[in-house]
Amino acid sequence: MTSQSNPEQAVVAADHLTVTVGPGGTRIVDDASFAIMPGSMLALVGESGSGKTMAARAVLGLLPTPLIAAPGSSIKFRHTELVGISPPALRKIRGEHIGMVFQEPMVSLNPSMTIGRQMAEGLALHHRRLGRNEIRERCLEMLKRVSIPNPVHCLGAYPHEFSGGMRQRIMLASVMLLKPDLLIADEPTTALDTLVQRDVLDLMVELTQENGTAVLLISHDLGMVSHYVRDVAVMLKGRIVEQGRSADVLSTPKHEYTQRLVDALPRRSAGGIRLARDAKPLVELRDVVIDYPGRARLFGRGEAKRAVDGVNLTIGHGETLALVGGSGSGKTTLGRATVGLIDPTAGSISFRGGQIVTWRGRAARLQREEMQIIFQDPYSSLDPRQRVGDIVAEPLRLDTTMDRKARYIRVREVLDEVGLSADFLRRLPHQLSGGQRQRVAIARAIARRPAFVVADEPVSALDMTVQKQILTLIRALQDRYGFACLFVSHDLGAVEQVADRVAVMQNGKIVEVGSRDDIFDRPQHDYTKRLLNAAMLLDRRFDGVAAASAI
Repeated sequence: MTSQSNPEQAVVAADHLTVTVGPGGTRIVDDASFAIMPGSMLALVGESGSGKTMAARAVLGLLPTPLIAAPGSSIKFRHTELVGISPPALRKIRGEHIGMVFQEPMVSLNPSMTIGRQMAEGLALHHRRLGRNEIRERCLEMLKRVSIPNPVHCLGAYPHEFSGGMRQRIMLASVMLLKPDLLIADEPTTALDTLVQRDVLDLMVELTQENGTAVLLISHDLGMVSHYVRDVAVMLKGRIVEQGRSADVLSTPKHEYTQRLVDALPRRSAGGIRLARDAKPLVELRDVVIDYPGRARLFGRGEAKRAVDGVNLTIGHGETLALVGGSGSGKTTLGRATVGLIDPTAGSISFRGGQIVTWRGRAARLQREEMQIIFQDPYSSLDPRQRVGDIVAEPLRLDTTMDRKARYIRVREVLDEVGLSADFLRRLPHQLSGGQRQRVAIARAIARRPAFVVADEPVSALDMTVQKQILTLIRALQDRYGFACLFVSHDLGAVEQVADRVAVMQNGKIVEVGSRDDIFDRPQHDYTKRLLNAAMLLDRRFDGVAAASAI
């Protein structure tokens, strides 16, 4: 049990919780015990596959088939035993007394239903005496409470019309509308940028404190946990290996696994900043403007959206320039434009002195082969029908200087460089973990020994330990081959570890550019200061810098 907890007074108390694959099968959760008091928060932390989400789903009775809570397991909610409870009785508890915010709101929100209908569903089911007008008023009031602009319009809109941060706010509003006794939040901020993360978490803490709601938070972000959560339980292979106050567990971890998690947190590299190897920049952007055409309508088109607005940047030979900013700031659009995947509306992008937008024919192909991109989601960017060997070999097909044997040797070489053995050559993407898929994406990008690589949020969806491995790998490969890198990210911890220079982007404009140390230690622009203040870095948390009150 967590420190200073009393199961008799707890909102929820799990005792010897074991989840298996069928009767007597593999243990996904192994003898886990924890309790959450009214108005307090417990975080379950650990890598993917550690059993965090399955432990939380067991509380709600939402275990996927064929997983079951093994005999001897106990989950008590307000003294009501949930293990073995009848489905009708469990349905009365779900929603009204226990709510859940899922990791990806776009998946958990019904794309074919308006926001208003989805929010009203829970109230209509659990509070049958409420009339339609009263339900609508409560929904509007809660949308205002979570700072949704124009809540009346929101009720009639669909999920795809909102950003990720807005969708997560709507999901939180839908759950808190019923004022549950227990809120389960499963990685609620994984895909959100730094500022939106802070807003959503502040809002969640505020709403739960108002109602005295207990919170079970599932996360692999130790920095965020240290800022917001009082009690923490660390899970490894289904077992809780260490638990207690987060300040104690994360500042002085006792278990070897917890020490490894804390050690994996991004920290500023000790190797210093690389200097550009040539006075002339490798990539140069001058007054770049990128507009997206407005939505097609019956009579013409809507107003165009300016994603990039007059950007000037240079990237030197062998250096890493990090491009940071909130979601929708234009980072990814600019990154794609630098490798010729998007044509600028105005301005110029040059590589080794040649304008990318004017490249045509063989010269264009040869120069483009010197540039590669690592996409944010390796599962989407890897062809699910191709085997790893073919994926990595694909950029080599047009290299006339290499025969089949030379291409095979190069593929084996780059797989070894990214830490994958020859056994992976015949595997398909779905047979790999997230970290392994990202290693394959990196191998594909460096197979041609490019001079310039764009890394678009390469670690945003990975566990801390895998993040560290990938960031270390990128930096080691860069040191070996000397390619320049545009590192696009909203994760300031990752940026602090790999960047030589940093460019801060807001609303399509570059508001500040400087060395890594200058940006992190001596920021000048107000937006940069806001980003840094919102960043929840563990080492700063225990140094007393901008730490929020944990509950």
